[in-house]
Amino acid sequence: MMATNDRYSEQDMDEQAAIFSALADPTRLKLVKLLCQQQEPNALCVNALACSLGVTQSAVSQHLRVLRSIGLVKGTRRGNQIHYFIYHHELERYRALILDTLTFGEAEQQKSFKEYCGERCKKDVSSF
Repeated sequence: MMATNDRYSEQDMDEQAAIFSALADPTRLKLVKLLCQQQEPNALCVNALACSLGVTQSAVSQHLRVLRSIGLVKGTRRGNQIHYFIYHHELERYRALILDTLTFGEAEQQKSFKEYCGERCKKDVSSF
């Protein structure tokens, strides 16, 4: 079994996986980018999002459901429609989690894996 970094709890890893999974779809990425361009209190309804993205309203609704499930998108009812916006607090928190995930580890952490590798692996790892 591979050693894990003490900084990461199982919950952190699950949350990071959910974020990456939610953002893995190109349409959802476009949707997030579009919603990020809106300044509060401006928000967009499903119809406006569908027209902007060139997809159906039902497709937008499904993508919004995924983004809402991770807490990145919020909706407010305005008359008969729900208008959606990026929840900036969560966006900043997710940005920090993603940066932490994609940041190179400390040299000390890299050394700890050498004991699990053969002689050839030790040479390959030391070049990083």
